[in-house]
Amino acid sequence: MSEKIVWITGASTGIGFETAKAFAKAGYIVAATARRKSRLVALVNELKFAGHEAYAFVCNVQSERSVISTKKKILEKCGTIDVIINNAGVTVFKSLLDTKSYEFDNIMDTNLRGGFLMIKAVLPLMIKKRRGHIINILSVAANSAFEDSSVYAASKAGLQALANSLRSEVRRYNIKVTNILPGSIDTPMWDSKIRARYKNRMLSPADVAGIIVNAANQPKKLVVEDVIIRPLKGDL
Repeated sequence: MSEKIVWITGASTGIGFETAKAFAKAGYIVAATARRKSRLVALVNELKFAGHEAYAFVCNVQSERSVISTKKKILEKCGTIDVIINNAGVTVFKSLLDTKSYEFDNIMDTNLRGGFLMIKAVLPLMIKKRRGHIINILSVAANSAFEDSSVYAASKAGLQALANSLRSEVRRYNIKVTNILPGSIDTPMWDSKIRARYKNRMLSPADVAGIIVNAANQPKKLVVEDVIIRPLKGDL
């Protein structure tokens, strides 16, 4: 495989962190972005020490200016962008009644609007090249009902609906759109007590990362549209 450039958001922890390592091992040049620089630098140093090419950029997906500026920096370093992983995400585990309006805005601006801004930034480049792959990290919450997750579910369902329509719009340009819908994953998004109690039955970020890379490495004429990944013993 000729070297491809993958841009991964939310790469400082959890799924994004492991996905960056998995793509590097698969031969990709990794552009890792997140809001926290220290964790990104540690990630990129680890990848470079292992002989991989990787770059770290601070990016806030809530800011259109930040997304566009980061895209320009990646193009300056790498020349192009072949794959984007919309992974940056936040939530609060609260009932709808207890969710504050600013919490609603933060979740929507990161999970839904952030994905929109990322796609909008790279799509002209992919259309010009007539190839590219957009991979959205969603959640089974997009299609299933869970208590204390109404706003999070709405943000993920919204991005899924956006991606499904986008897929129809960009097929003619050989651009792939894939949605990954994992169940409970052992990441810092969960409370430490929950992680300690259910760690053995939760998905691991590394397992999910492997599936993401596998979806990206399918033949040109094939697109993996939706992948649902659940713990063997079911959702929490």
